[in-house]
Amino acid sequence: MRFNNRAAIVTGGASGIGLAIASRLADEGATVTVWDISADNLAKLDGTPLKTRQIDVTDPDAVDAAMAEDTQAMGHLDTLVCSAGITGPNVSVIDYTTEDWHKVYALNIHALFYCNRAAARIMRPNGFGRIVNMASIAGKEGNPNASAYSSSKAAVIGLTKSLGKELADTRITVNAIAPAAVQTAIFEQMTQTFIDFMKSKIPMGRFGTVDEIASMACWLASDEASFTTASVFDQSGGRATF
Repeated sequence: MRFNNRAAIVTGGASGIGLAIASRLADEGATVTVWDISADNLAKLDGTPLKTRQIDVTDPDAVDAAMAEDTQAMGHLDTLVCSAGITGPNVSVIDYTTEDWHKVYALNIHALFYCNRAAARIMRPNGFGRIVNMASIAGKEGNPNASAYSSSKAAVIGLTKSLGKELADTRITVNAIAPAAVQTAIFEQMTQTFIDFMKSKIPMGRFGTVDEIASMACWLASDEASFTTASVFDQSGGRATF
């Protein structure tokens, strides 16, 4: 199997896209530790091959400590997938509260930075690694009434490109996936009007699936993607315009 003897950490890995990625990595031979803030969702993974850690990834000290501990427990760290994120409220910039803005940025980009930094520090001396960040088509096009989400995902793209170039000579690749809407529990944070709006912008006329995203993420984590870094891969059903 292509991920035999590989060790991975997947943030936001107890549900949705993160769980699909973690499960596929494990199915293909990887040792996988799932990070999530939800104790209830982590409990559902009892009895599976997935290792788990309850963690608030917006805490940089907690991220550094957990990355070191889980790397030691697994023996090494080859792959990081950053899938933790929130949409935030669907309101105009005029009505957006500072508290909500900071909450979205804390998880979508600050936490991702903490995790990328901690993983890169471990991977660099080993001369190998795969980092896959979850961006969004919203980060390329911008969605109305989703300014914090859209701009934070644009920041994910920028960080991915910067770090990928910084590590390009180290056999550590850093890439991002930019999906259009994917049917997951995150839809519960959205209004039906906004859901219908997102679907109307997808030429294929449907939402993506978590398995489709997991397939791309696992390719990026594999040896087959060894010449691919600082790149963003659209999975948008034809929505992407650049």
